[in-house]
Amino acid sequence: MHWLLNLLLALAAIGVALLLRPWRGLPPGGPPWPWLAWGVAGMPLLWSADRLAQSAVLQPLSGACLLLLMAGWPLAVLGLVPVTLLTAWLADLSWAEALQRGVWLGLLPATLALGLGAGVRRWLPQHLMVYILGRGFFATLLAGTLSGAAALALHGGMASLSEADLMLGRWLSAWGDAFITGMFSAIFVAFRPQWLATYSDRLYLPR
Repeated sequence: MHWLLNLLLALAAIGVALLLRPWRGLPPGGPPWPWLAWGVAGMPLLWSADRLAQSAVLQPLSGACLLLLMAGWPLAVLGLVPVTLLTAWLADLSWAEALQRGVWLGLLPATLALGLGAGVRRWLPQHLMVYILGRGFFATLLAGTLSGAAALALHGGMASLSEADLMLGRWLSAWGDAFITGMFSAIFVAFRPQWLATYSDRLYLPR
């Protein structure tokens, strides 16, 4: 019945995202193209890495935390729908397998990163390095690690590998995800802050 839990979580998140009507904050020309490029090209490749490499040991990266920083939580949740569909097509997954990846590689990391980011904004100094390291790197690392542990506890792993080995792999994947998100956050803050819906010079640049 794991698929039912995944479906309920996905529908609840999509419902909340739709109620917030996040498209009202988009510029007249639509979302910035990096959002679309990351969602259409980047994330499906990351989510399909194990299938494309034909290696069950390989742990896919998430990429959802970077999408969260660029688009905000409601639009990121809505964006996870086409990411999941593209992953199902690219990796030749069943709908239940694709849904599981959409929830545990996309929805849960993005939601955890949202909560951790709110804590960073509330309790740490408002400085651009705090945004890059706190929200871009460490929040992504913690969100990916916690999501991997939760998915492993709920769905289990492969019989050929111990849970400790799988958790190590997911922890290392979380580090890789954190490096990618932190790196792009730093680049965007420096050169294209308008591509980050969660960043503002008014909040994070000291006067």
